[in-house]
Amino acid sequence: MTEDEIIARFETGEVPCEGFHHIDHVRLAFAYLSRHPALPALDRFTGALRHFAGSCGKPQLYHETITHAYFFLIRERMARAGAGDWEEFVRGNPDLLTWKDGILSRYYNQATLESDLARRIFLLPDKANFNPDESSRGV
Repeated sequence: MTEDEIIARFETGEVPCEGFHHIDHVRLAFAYLSRHPALPALDRFTGALRHFAGSCGKPQLYHETITHAYFFLIRERMARAGAGDWEEFVRGNPDLLTWKDGILSRYYNQATLESDLARRIFLLPDKANFNPDESSRGV
């Protein structure tokens, strides 16, 4: 499926509520970033996610900090690797595909991610001991 088809399926509501998992979020962000500059892609991506969560009757599932943090990690990795295609991206970035105890645990304290504030607005990372160069290499 092409990037445009993935975006269109999501935006037109063809994706079932119960069948959209973490890897699908990453795939969708990759698709938006493959087709649009970063900030317009972020706007469309977050708008589509909010709409999806609301249409599934679970608007509380949208989480601003997690969404933005993953989005910009994906963007950075795409830029460092020269974008490529989805399969190549997956091979080079398996750490972005792990949800539970995933990459955000390097950047954020769990209490921060569980906060209402982090759910509503993007919060900067709050762990002082992370090494951005380490995570950008997919280590």
